[in-house]
Amino acid sequence: MASEKLTEYERKRLQNIKRNDEMLASLKIQSKTSDLSAISNSKRVATKSYKVSPQKKLKPESPVVIRRSMRTRGMPPDSEGLRDNVLSSVNEISKTLSPVNSSPCVVGPLSFKDSYAGTGSVKVLIDTILSVAKNNPHYGVTKEEIDTDSVLERKPQVGISVKEEFDGVKACKGESLSEKGELDSRIKEEVNASKVSKDENFSGKEDVGSCNLIKSVVKSEIMIEKSELGSCFDLGSLTLKPENIARIMQGKVLVVKCSPWSNVRMVVAGNKYGNVGFWNLNSEQDEGDAIYLYHVHTGPVSEIVFQQSFSSKIFSSSYDGLIRLMDAEKEAFNLVYSSEYSLFSLSQQPNNVNSLYFGEGSGRLSSWDVRGGKSSSEWLLHESRINTIDFNSQNPNIMATSSSDATACLWDLRCMAADKPKPLKVANHRRAIQSAYFSPSGRCLATTSTDDTVGIWSGVNLENSFMINHNNQTGRWISTFRAIWGWDDSCIFIGNMKRGVDVISPFQRKTITTIESPHVTAIPCRFHAHPYQVGTLAGATSGGQVYVWTSD
Repeated sequence: MASEKLTEYERKRLQNIKRNDEMLASLKIQSKTSDLSAISNSKRVATKSYKVSPQKKLKPESPVVIRRSMRTRGMPPDSEGLRDNVLSSVNEISKTLSPVNSSPCVVGPLSFKDSYAGTGSVKVLIDTILSVAKNNPHYGVTKEEIDTDSVLERKPQVGISVKEEFDGVKACKGESLSEKGELDSRIKEEVNASKVSKDENFSGKEDVGSCNLIKSVVKSEIMIEKSELGSCFDLGSLTLKPENIARIMQGKVLVVKCSPWSNVRMVVAGNKYGNVGFWNLNSEQDEGDAIYLYHVHTGPVSEIVFQQSFSSKIFSSSYDGLIRLMDAEKEAFNLVYSSEYSLFSLSQQPNNVNSLYFGEGSGRLSSWDVRGGKSSSEWLLHESRINTIDFNSQNPNIMATSSSDATACLWDLRCMAADKPKPLKVANHRRAIQSAYFSPSGRCLATTSTDDTVGIWSGVNLENSFMINHNNQTGRWISTFRAIWGWDDSCIFIGNMKRGVDVISPFQRKTITTIESPHVTAIPCRFHAHPYQVGTLAGATSGGQVYVWTSD
């Protein structure tokens, strides 16, 4: 009955299944499959249970000897050690290679003995400074107390005083009519006494205001200087002798100064390690004995200033925020000022021994009363650090500041507001200005910028300006160039990247010559002209070398 109900397809399917089963049974595939599975399962179990142990290393037959010093084994040394001459040479080499002493920052007086890092006798330097200070009665005395002829013999001045010029500018801005009249009469007398009085166009204008008169006088005298004025010395006579070369310290020199003494030639320099070095060129001892090195600061030395009233005292400022006063009589570096900000510049107003002006932090200028030991004034003058501060030699109330904000400003200390003071003049460059210095006559201003230019600013209000191209890209390891004036307004000295000294003429508006010497082995980057010895120029390198050119 069941089979009759199946269809033809289902019956055919059942037959195929039966035939396939018979075929598989004849081949015995099922039995072989079970045998293979049994074998594979047995191998898998054996693999899981089997663990391979690492092969043990055989111990060496001879034991390993651990090295121990003779001191730990309680045995005496088996040699006499190094000889004395070897030890002394090692000590000398270590002193030469070590750039600084790792002394802590002392906020207080620092004695000569504790700060001395040289090898010579400290007493020799102290005796030299004290004897020079005793024999220089004129140094530090105000200009009114010194005879005019003696001043001209010590330091040549070129051009007339600019005191009247700045006073005239102030009169034009709103002084009383009586003061204007006195200024006009003073200018007329000056005109009648000068060669400018021969000019018919100028003499015919008697009703011109004081400002126009001053500008006419200055323009006429500048024309006279361009044609008649020459340098007070021969540039070709500057020579560098081998005995005037010394490495007084290690590291980059940031400031170099010639001592303001007429009978002794001494160079003072400060480097990036906080050292202050002295080199007495007149010493009859060996070169090493004439160099004295002190570790005064813990940061780079930014400026060195000789005290006006006492030549035996020297100010130094540093990035560590300290101003110290070297007192040779007390044999100590006394602490004058301490700040939490870095000090980048320092200067002293002429004929004012009780004031110090320094730039700290980002564009702030402070005035410090040395006698009272307190801050007298503070101004925010720039947007970035103040690199240099300089005062006009003929009008000490006029001050020039240079800053990394690409500006150099002219200020009048008599009319500086406490809040947002306004400058008399702003000189602009494209990049940071490293220095701004007045000429010896006070009538010009020279600026040095990293935009590869040296700017010359002249005129009553410094309205006349021109730029001289100069490669000022010193890089990271060399101190930036700072152009300085010579002994008159006829030349400017600045280093170059070819180990020479470029001489720029403001009148010709170009570099007129380059002072070169085979003895110069590094790039001189910082300079200072001796204030009383014409023809003595000191230059320092980033390796601690100092070169002194002389004209004798």
